[in-house]
Amino acid sequence: MTFKKIFAALDESELSHSVFSQTLELAQANQAEVMLFHCISVNTLGQSAVPIPVDLGMNVQLMDQAYQAQRLLRETELKQSESLLKKYCDAAANQGVQVEFDSQMDGDPGHCICEYAQNWGADLIILGRRGRTGLTEAFLGSVSNYVVHHASCSVFVIQEPKSEK
Repeated sequence: MTFKKIFAALDESELSHSVFSQTLELAQANQAEVMLFHCISVNTLGQSAVPIPVDLGMNVQLMDQAYQAQRLLRETELKQSESLLKKYCDAAANQGVQVEFDSQMDGDPGHCICEYAQNWGADLIILGRRGRTGLTEAFLGSVSNYVVHHASCSVFVIQEPKSEK
């Protein structure tokens, strides 16, 4: 089986280095195009993106400051994402791979990855799996599990190595 359009979901983790390396290897072997992608979750744990009604007695000036801080945080995250992807993109281009990159803000990274990969016409998605199980997976979710079950193309999941104790 050959792949012509490989979609790699990356983030700031060490696991993404393995995802990127495997993406390059497959792209070179198949002479495939590559899309490097990062989804910024707007529902980061501990950070509310939901407006709080001012009529609950909240100080309007404090609310405005909170919204401004939230906006600046999102802009910073977007710039960091683009910088990360640009670094990977340059490395891939130096290896002779036809590559492009993009990042999106979405509430659900799994859904975002599936939708963007389908719209781009990917025939393979490569992403990492951190190995969460049990309550941790139930509470935080599993992006890789969602993508495996909802993607419109093949999915290659790279498991994070178990840490030695």
